Amino acid sequence: MKKLLALILSVVLVLGMFVACGGDNADNGDSAAADLKVGFIFLHDENSTYDKNFMDAAKAACEEMNVQYAQKTQIPESKDCYDAAVELIEVDGCDIIFADSFGHESFLIDAAKKYPDVQFCHATGTQAHTAGVANFHNAFASIYEGRYLAGVAAGMKLNEMIEAGKITADKAKMGYVGAFTFAEVMSGYTSFYLGAKSICPTVTMDVKFTGSWYDEQKEKEAAQALISGGCVLISQHADSMGAPTACETAGVPNVSYNGSTVAACPNTFIVSSRIDWTPYFKYMIKCVQDGEAIDVDWTGTIDTKSVVLTDVNETAAAEGTAAKIEEVKAKLLDGSIKVFDTANWTVEGKQLTSYMADVNTDAAFEKDTEAIEDGVFYESKHRSAPYFDVEIDGITLLDRNYGE
Repeated sequence: MKKLLALILSVVLVLGMFVACGGDNADNGDSAAADLKVGFIFLHDENSTYDKNFMDAAKAACEEMNVQYAQKTQIPESKDCYDAAVELIEVDGCDIIFADSFGHESFLIDAAKKYPDVQFCHATGTQAHTAGVANFHNAFASIYEGRYLAGVAAGMKLNEMIEAGKITADKAKMGYVGAFTFAEVMSGYTSFYLGAKSICPTVTMDVKFTGSWYDEQKEKEAAQALISGGCVLISQHADSMGAPTACETAGVPNVSYNGSTVAACPNTFIVSSRIDWTPYFKYMIKCVQDGEAIDVDWTGTIDTKSVVLTDVNETAAAEGTAAKIEEVKAKLLDGSIKVFDTANWTVEGKQLTSYMADVNTDAAFEKDTEAIEDGVFYESKHRSAPYFDVEIDGITLLDRNYGE
């Protein structure tokens, strides 16, 4: 009898251990996934088109992946970023930290060193491939392809204006409101210009800088100055509604960034390109769930659905714009069009055959990597963040000291 009782007790214990360990319980994986928590650090809040784009993607990805979500907004590019990361980990219990602004990077690296068991991911940064911090990762996307497509829409509009007699071909001048003279901004405005030039060969472009990622008044004033200077279409790499609303008031066509502005600018908004961060957020979460390494440098593309355009606003766009965008997109996907094909642009009248880019960024900004291969400047090949900083013919920088 004692032996029988002992046997029954042993079976009960084994069954208890099996259930405690999860057994083949189908809900166990979902429960583990739900316990995962991602913390997001945003430079501004939802009033910034840049940050709202990240916020929307973060919420969508976390919901789809069934994980918890926490965020910190209005976090400047300072030690506040480090403090926000610490709070997200120690108070909110986050397993992954993501920050969305270039200047957050060094502070995020410091936090990554302190918390080696937490994964840190960062947009637009340049140091992950050289920092040697195993739990720190950079990500970006080939948004220059999206801006090129947006430029195609701009070129279509310029041609329509020329054909309608509103401007002559030699007056096809665009304006561009930029934040800083960083490679990310230069790559963006150059690809936008080249897209327009592929459709309207006589196009030129003036650029003004604000010295801020988000300053609605400065962006508005920059757009107004460009319009006063003869620019008949405006685009931007700055994060407020300043430039689009200035265009709506003046009746000047506008190509925005990071989302549609059609609600506020129904008569002038044409199209917008943006990075959809949802695919990356899902990827980084899946890596942590599966115990797999996150890429040191991850680059999203049109193919990964990371580079997207809004619907074309037919009220403001030239006829046939949507179809033309799809035609050019197909050629970007099959490789028959390369955005920075050196046959299509010059520097001081000459085609570049070689260019050393600053890929392994250091304090001296030393040029260290050959970027041109077989007649193409290969952006985002050697790291995810842009490094195209060539000043090409046809584009005039009206200031370098941000509005002076």
